Amino acid sequence: MKKIITTTKAPAPIGPYNQAVLSGNTLYTSGQIAINPETGELILSSIKEETTQVMENLKEVLAAADMTFENVIKTSIFISDMNNFGEINAIYGTYFNEETAPARETVEVANLPKFVNVEISAIAIK
Repeated sequence: MKKIITTTKAPAPIGPYNQAVLSGNTLYTSGQIAINPETGELILSSIKEETTQVMENLKEVLAAADMTFENVIKTSIFISDMNNFGEINAIYGTYFNEETAPARETVEVANLPKFVNVEISAIAIK
C-alpha cells in the first residue's frame, strides 16, 4: 500500500505527480528543484544558492514523512552542466554525514524542468 506525502513547506508539484510516496518503510521523493515554496519563485542567483534551495526542499519532504537525511539510502542528482559539479557537491555534502552518506549518481542532462541547473531526488527508509 502506498501513502502520498505532501507538505506546504516544499514546492507543490508542477505536473501529475506527488512530492513523495511512502511504500511500506521506503520513501521515494520526486526530484526537487530550486523553487522557493513561500513565493513560488525560482532561486537561480548562483549554483550554491540554487543547490541549497533544492536541498532545503528535499529536507522538508523528508520531514513530512518523519525522516531526515540520515534515512536517505540513495540520491539521484541531475545537472545541466558538469562544470557545476564541484559547487553542487560542496553544498550537497553539508547535508550528509560522510561516513553514512547514501549511494548516488550524478548525471549531466540536456535540460531540466523550468531550465534549472540542478534537480535532486532521494530514496529513504525508516
